Amino acid sequence: MEFCPKCGAMLLPNENKLKCKCGFENDLNDEKASQYSVSEKASSKNTVVMQGEEISTLPTTNETCPKCGNDKAFWWLKQTRSADEAETRFLRCTECKHTWREYD
Repeated sequence: MEFCPKCGAMLLPNENKLKCKCGFENDLNDEKASQYSVSEKASSKNTVVMQGEEISTLPTTNETCPKCGNDKAFWWLKQTRSADEAETRFLRCTECKHTWREYD
């Protein structure tokens, strides 16, 4: 594998030459030309973006929502006060998305 001295991209074999996307070319002799080949062409992958749905990776706990009465809530911890004090626990209802906090 060889790289372009101008831009650093990989040189690919084409018609007894190593060619770069920036235009650089390097001639290959017959002996070296047989050593170079492209075995697989890579294609770009399409990425699927989900919109309209909220996908949550937060853990859940059994807590009653003060707004709707649902008994499941997502939770996370955040340091809201000085470092020598306990974190604040935030909760978000899995149904109505109401958010509240608990202090220890």
